[in-house]
Amino acid sequence: MSENNNETKALPRVSPATDILEREDGFYVYMDLPGVRREDLKIDINESELTVTGRALQSASEKESFLEVQFGPGEYVRTVSLSDRVDRERITANLKEGVLTVHLPRLEKLAPRRIPVQTA
Repeated sequence: MSENNNETKALPRVSPATDILEREDGFYVYMDLPGVRREDLKIDINESELTVTGRALQSASEKESFLEVQFGPGEYVRTVSLSDRVDRERITANLKEGVLTVHLPRLEKLAPRRIPVQTA
């Protein structure tokens, strides 16, 4: 079976193990995505939701066979609600050793300002 056929075949869909941590500088989302490569990962923002989708396509070669499979080919999907306090323009993501870290920075507090009144 060619690798192309594996990609078009429907993969089992699972929700990745996820931790969300709040710190002074914002929120951090940690997701376990074993077997997902950076090029097989999508992170989308739609209004007040952040959706992570990743595909793990690894499989055994012709000379090997799995005795047990817990991280087999599959599609990870997880949606996280975004707070109004998140600066959507400064969100960053990093994938390292099968763990995705998404930093959702807080919006800068707006300093109070006075509005000048113009005369006509």
